[in-house]
Amino acid sequence: MPRSLSLHLSCLLALGLAASAPAPVRAADEVAQVAGAQAASLDPAQLSALVERVRNRFEVPGIAVAVVKDGQVLFEGGWGVREMGKADPVDAHTQFAIASNTKAFTAAALAVLVDEGRLSWDDRVTDHLPWFRMSDPYVTADMRVRDLLTHRSGLGLGAGDLLFWPGSTYDTAEVVRRLAQVPLKTGFRERYAYDNILYAAATLVIEQASGQSFADFLQERFLDPLGMADTRANADALRPGDRAATGHARADFTTLRPTFDVTWHNASGAGGLYSSAHDMARWVNAQLAGGRYTDASGHAQVLFSPQRQKEMWSLHSPMDISEPPVPELAATKPDFLGYGLGWFLSTYRDHKLVWHSGGWPGHVSRVTLVPELGLGVVVLTNQESGPAFNAITMHVLDAFIQPAERNDWVAAYAAGADKSRRRAEEAWKKRVQARNARSKPSLPLSGYAGTYRDRWYGDVHVTLENGRLGMRFGASPLLVGHLEHWQHDTFLAKWDERTLNGDAFVTFSLDADGKVREARMEAASELTDFSFDFQDLVLEPVE
Repeated sequence: MPRSLSLHLSCLLALGLAASAPAPVRAADEVAQVAGAQAASLDPAQLSALVERVRNRFEVPGIAVAVVKDGQVLFEGGWGVREMGKADPVDAHTQFAIASNTKAFTAAALAVLVDEGRLSWDDRVTDHLPWFRMSDPYVTADMRVRDLLTHRSGLGLGAGDLLFWPGSTYDTAEVVRRLAQVPLKTGFRERYAYDNILYAAATLVIEQASGQSFADFLQERFLDPLGMADTRANADALRPGDRAATGHARADFTTLRPTFDVTWHNASGAGGLYSSAHDMARWVNAQLAGGRYTDASGHAQVLFSPQRQKEMWSLHSPMDISEPPVPELAATKPDFLGYGLGWFLSTYRDHKLVWHSGGWPGHVSRVTLVPELGLGVVVLTNQESGPAFNAITMHVLDAFIQPAERNDWVAAYAAGADKSRRRAEEAWKKRVQARNARSKPSLPLSGYAGTYRDRWYGDVHVTLENGRLGMRFGASPLLVGHLEHWQHDTFLAKWDERTLNGDAFVTFSLDADGKVREARMEAASELTDFSFDFQDLVLEPVE
């Protein structure tokens, strides 16, 4: 999620950031059309023009799209470049971080193991991981395998994501072990709240039940059978010669530039995969075929049973339906909305949608299925703009659902993004106006320096060098920056890597003797990705 929804992640990506500066225009590359009446509504020239308009309006260097219908690939191709300022083009085989679109693979891997009798959806997680712990003993004892996938564990939104976002030195087992200290915010199975960390736990369950690494299991059960030769388990698995896109973000929410390298090696099942439009078209066709596919020799094969697919596409966690942020998006309001097993479930114009979005530093994407139409849409991008993938997706859906009536989705999502940005700017102005800029810290700067420890994250270091406070998260190489005094005993952490867009307030509380008792943090901007779950940290000085 995202960066909006984790970025990596969810419905929040619908309001990704917009920009006015144009991206470099490049003709569509490698767009293939299958002749026939079923493709007539999706004109390749119109699609190409729309994608270029999206790239310019939302400042996206490169986009890849695939559209499948009734088992055929109608389109697969790319527009733009893999990295701004360079000539390498995006095509159907360009690899993007698909982030939380990985979750469908994780759910399908568990489904295969259920089909084979190696586990049950209703197994306790501790049946497979005896050391597994949540922060509540009852939740630990009753957490079932299916609960790892449904976002209803009682964890808050994005809880524990700092253990691997935006990258950490912990391995997967350590990430999941630290879950025992991550606080719960609601009752068990009480309500939906998107998380990633339980998908990391699901990765370990798959490995324990299968006797294989997560990467090897996916390779053997899905990637090789479907011929997904472009797909890699995570960024660490990218090979020399791979045509991977570079991620891009707006530093300080303004200037677009390439982002940093990152890998989810320690949460691969939550969002680690890299894939291409070509490969994702194969995955989508297998999904639409109920887990069936035809192998290279022309024989029918099965990935998972129809019963397992029914379970994955059934609603397990209902979600609140909010009003669209602007009138232009009124048609997107679904009749129902919820989460299945690795998929979101909703409606559009009386048609059931099975879909997911994904957010990663510099990459966001969306995969959308319309089962009753045999239709699938894949949009991969190398910039953090949810409006970009949404506008393209909705254009394609309209081509098949209501070809005689087309909405201007670029304008609609731009209006929503502009409203989101204005709201965030107004909130920041209010904070600035409320600030007492003349106030002074209660202590000399040296009084705040030291090592602090959070029970679930670990150590955070506050240093004093050349009269300025610095902050460094011990297990997160990218979370390094300095502290600027904001007011009283509150400072603003500004990270050296400006494309993180994750600056945070740090407030120190003092005890009766005038020493720091603890520090709390919160994201400074409403636009900051929810995976920066600073609000859950309780930083206590280490003696």
